[in-house]
Amino acid sequence: MRNFDLAPLYRATVGFDQIADLMDRVLANDAPQPTYPPYNIEKTADDAYRISIAVAGFGAEDLSVEVKEKALVVSARKGDEDTPRTYLHRGIATRAFERRFHLADHVRVVGATHTDGMLHIDLKREIPEALKPRRIEIASIKPVGQSIEGHANA
Repeated sequence: MRNFDLAPLYRATVGFDQIADLMDRVLANDAPQPTYPPYNIEKTADDAYRISIAVAGFGAEDLSVEVKEKALVVSARKGDEDTPRTYLHRGIATRAFERRFHLADHVRVVGATHTDGMLHIDLKREIPEALKPRRIEIASIKPVGQSIEGHANA
């Protein structure tokens, strides 16, 4: 039912192809998104963000955080247990997962911590100096003028 034609956007703009690709990706992805593991994305400062993922049952050695092709990829794979266990009820999921987050331009991962069953990934937007606004000084040129009396005596 949601059918949008983005062709006019492609032919009427230059340099906005990333936005159009993002819209294509969001609109074309009608498949239900996985809800495991649950996560939060919070803004911690003007140019800083934190992704918190609930990873109960996973140790730091079971988790992988990678940045590739403008995407943050978080994955986990639980190793085989040394001792077999018999569960009467198993409510803590430790199944493997891969979760992707697309990063905007100039956003980089500054760190990751694993504490109390939560994986926290800190991100920061760092705009290069060349793209930051800058003030241009306006030079003042003194006009080359004639004398007030006009013409020189001849």
